[in-house]
Amino acid sequence: MAPRGHSADDVARTALRILDDHGLPDLTMRRLATALEVQPSALYWHFPNKQSLLAELSDRIVGRMASRPAVDLVREAHALRDALLAYRDGAEVVSSTLAMGLGSSVAVERLSSTVVGAGFDAGTARRVATTVLHYVLGFVWHEQQRLQYDSAGARPDLAAASGLADAGLDRTAARSGSAAADSGIAAAGSAGAPAGLAGDDFAFGLELIVAGLRARV
Repeated sequence: MAPRGHSADDVARTALRILDDHGLPDLTMRRLATALEVQPSALYWHFPNKQSLLAELSDRIVGRMASRPAVDLVREAHALRDALLAYRDGAEVVSSTLAMGLGSSVAVERLSSTVVGAGFDAGTARRVATTVLHYVLGFVWHEQQRLQYDSAGARPDLAAASGLADAGLDRTAARSGSAAADSGIAAAGSAGAPAGLAGDDFAFGLELIVAGLRARV
């Protein structure tokens, strides 16, 4: 019988809550067991090791991008970014899981399906999807690290420089927004994003990838 009536879903939900509250370094099996009021050994009834638990969390995080049908590459990339930002250290969880060859392939499948729909062969579509996936993971990982450092006051010079940074970002955003409108790609903002990591920066990098893809048509 499962320990204390806890299901695998209970364990995963509690783990996601701990991840969001404390971050990946503090998501230990002991802390999780304490939150569920069971012995750590009881957790292995559902997950044989911590990496398999993280794989489940990765699937749940990425699964947020699959709430609607895939439309196009740009929207899917933005949906993936939103999914990763929904949880603290979301990008690190997903990236480490993929590096271990674990977790579902839903992100690559959804990204590649939009490229195939644009007329490319399956092999090219998968390589494009992998490129976009790595771009999103890297961008959001850096973004989340910056957010954590800023919230912890690890960069005391940030406040003094914010006035100049904001002015520069305003000008950059205006240019990026105009270019995005011309190309048909909206520059979506990110609430609470630190200086230099706004949604228009993400959209700009994504547009470079899309432009390269268009050049191969």
